[in-house]
Amino acid sequence: MPPERARAIAWSVLRITVAAAIVAAIVAQLIRSVGISIDRGWPVGATVIDFFSFFTIASNCAAVVALTIGGVIGLSAARVDPRWFAVLLACVSTYMLITGLVYNLLLRGIPLPQGSTVPWSNEILHVWGPLFLLLDVLVAPKRRVAGWSTLGAIVVFPVVWLGYTLVRGPLVHDFRTGADYWYPYPFLNPNLQAWGYAGVALYVLVIAAAVIGVGALVVVAARRLGVRPAEPVTG
Repeated sequence: MPPERARAIAWSVLRITVAAAIVAAIVAQLIRSVGISIDRGWPVGATVIDFFSFFTIASNCAAVVALTIGGVIGLSAARVDPRWFAVLLACVSTYMLITGLVYNLLLRGIPLPQGSTVPWSNEILHVWGPLFLLLDVLVAPKRRVAGWSTLGAIVVFPVVWLGYTLVRGPLVHDFRTGADYWYPYPFLNPNLQAWGYAGVALYVLVIAAAVIGVGALVVVAARRLGVRPAEPVTG
């Protein structure tokens, strides 16, 4: 078997393995969250909706899809990723890297209720998953060269998620605390910011700059390290 082919197969198996680990982490944390709600008489439906409203969970779900598809493509005879998958992978890689950065820079030190998180699940979703996607950006075989237009696609989901979060926040009753609002992250909660929505806007600008910056770096990596369809590739 040619070395490049063996490398593509090995990386595909690794992608699928990591996707399975992320699924296990999501399910374990969901079970813990739902279990707590059942024990305390909180609404299960609202618990599930809130759970999937976290950017971390959405980005990890997207990573599961992208890594699984990437694993299948890697096992196929295709010599380079399809264009649509190259865009999807650039988007998901950016979201996972942002998840890792935001959590470890802004959220890791925030205390949570004892027993509310599954420690190993938390580390997979916020540390090891993002680190693998970073490695995937740098060394994945068959990764296609990305155009700069990919950056436009990258910013779509964060903008939609942010709009959803800020519109939904003041409309949702937090059954955990009794507050008439709920936000997945404290830096997006105007009720916790000294400057209200102005404080939230500042965080949003910083995160927007981070998304664009990280997305640009992902595109640069794809352009420099990726494979052009016209190039002969062993596989």
